[in-house]
Amino acid sequence: MAIVEADRVRENPQLGEAPLIVHVVRQFLPNRGGLEDVVANLGRQTVRRGYRVRVVTLDSLFTAPQDKLPPRENIDGIEVVRIPWSGSSRYPLAPEVFRHLGDADLVHVHAIDFFFDALAWGRLLHRKPMIVTTHGGFFHTQKYAAIKKIWFRTLTRASAMAYRRVVCCSASDLRQFSEIVPDSLLIENGADIGKFADIASRRPKRRIVTIGRFSVNKRLDHLLDAMAALTTRDPEWHLDIVGAESDLNRADVEAAIESRSLSGRVTLHVSPDNGAIRRIITEASLFASASEYEGFGLVALEAMSAGLLPVLNANDAFATLADRHPVIALADFTNAKTAATAIETAYEDLSRQSDIVRAELLDAARGYSWDIVAGRYIGLYRSLNVAAEQN
Repeated sequence: MAIVEADRVRENPQLGEAPLIVHVVRQFLPNRGGLEDVVANLGRQTVRRGYRVRVVTLDSLFTAPQDKLPPRENIDGIEVVRIPWSGSSRYPLAPEVFRHLGDADLVHVHAIDFFFDALAWGRLLHRKPMIVTTHGGFFHTQKYAAIKKIWFRTLTRASAMAYRRVVCCSASDLRQFSEIVPDSLLIENGADIGKFADIASRRPKRRIVTIGRFSVNKRLDHLLDAMAALTTRDPEWHLDIVGAESDLNRADVEAAIESRSLSGRVTLHVSPDNGAIRRIITEASLFASASEYEGFGLVALEAMSAGLLPVLNANDAFATLADRHPVIALADFTNAKTAATAIETAYEDLSRQSDIVRAELLDAARGYSWDIVAGRYIGLYRSLNVAAEQN
């Protein structure tokens, strides 16, 4: 046991008695995004159920690699350890991860990246039982699609053999990973349904919110094209773009807005806190996403919990959600006019029966509560003989 860990156990003897789950993930708080939210919410729920939780992650954000974060921190009872890295944000190299697994009862890897491969091939060094959650794999765009498929069917298949269970967070992931791991397990992601619960405007407004990283695959360009079509039909339409810089930065998005003459019709909010996001949502009625790929569609569920009616691009993850929850509207955002019409239709439906639509949205979101989803993960941990006392 490391000296630091031994000191923590002496200060609180109960810590030494509880099983330790070590989550390994490339980005974590204070970064904001679907992956980070999933690990944070699962970690908090696991702590409440009597486990110790450590998150091993990289020591800087991909958007600001030169700004080093504290090497150790405690966030909501979760021990956070940040380690140096090099290489690309697509496949960051961080071999120091092995130094922080020695006292783990279970290692839970998130996403298919360097950590997934390194911990698989180094299992004879650490000898820890492992599970992995897929989070969409690495097929977020069609770029290098042929190479990705070869990698998936060879190296990913080989690495997966080191894991006790491969957990898929969406039906589309399950279809894909079952090709290489037939006994893959489905545990869909949870949503923080309390964060923005029931705060969307009570009066239907022609105001749309989109939330997510400024990534190429989110296709903000397609959403802005739809907005350009909408505003020619009715100048009251307004879009709030909320998110953090990623493949695209603030200047890129601002240029895309200005090039479509949407200044004044589109407001950009870069890395706002939850309080600011709440204020934005309270003025809106619709949520839209033109994303061409999603691992699960977490942000759409959080929007639904707020009472925002989603209009979503018909990718696999969003189509699965819409099949399950018909209140969700699907659109083809590669066609600006078609997408604009879908948004108008959603607004008209909301205007006609706003109370009924809102009730359907809130009811659908409740099924994705983290309390429910964490219980499924705890069941998996226990099946692997990693038990803890219930609080």
